[in-house]
Amino acid sequence: MDTIRIAPLTPEAFAPFGEVLAPKPAPDRMINRGRCERHHALATVQRMGGEAIISIFRSDPVALPYECDLLERHPLGSQAFMPMGPDAWLSVVAPDMDGVPGQPLAFLVPPGVGVNLHAGVWHGVLTPLDRAADFLVVDREGDGTNLQEVAIPPVRITR
Repeated sequence: MDTIRIAPLTPEAFAPFGEVLAPKPAPDRMINRGRCERHHALATVQRMGGEAIISIFRSDPVALPYECDLLERHPLGSQAFMPMGPDAWLSVVAPDMDGVPGQPLAFLVPPGVGVNLHAGVWHGVLTPLDRAADFLVVDREGDGTNLQEVAIPPVRITR
């Protein structure tokens, strides 16, 4: 079984898979009479003709080391995950290798930070650490098959 180490999440390292959803170093503008910072357009909802929807996913936690044996992707739309709680979590992603996932990568997503996965990016299931967590999810609803799942040889993920 392959073992991969969790990498810190940076916008540059995550760019092949999507965008990091976190405030910019400085807001784009101040709104609400100067009381609110607007960090504008952190990501784009890709929806290929469908509608953008907002959901809440509640996920059981995983413990490290974690064995990842399932990846999925959504070819017709992006999928954004924003944690609603105070904990770090994992984002497991993999490059596409001619229609099948390549070697997975695991990123440690800091508390209060989310990710927006581009359409067609292979990714693991939600992986909060230590305790169950709720996530605000923005993705696509509409015609067409927008979920592909594939079992992979287990990959052990460690710190």
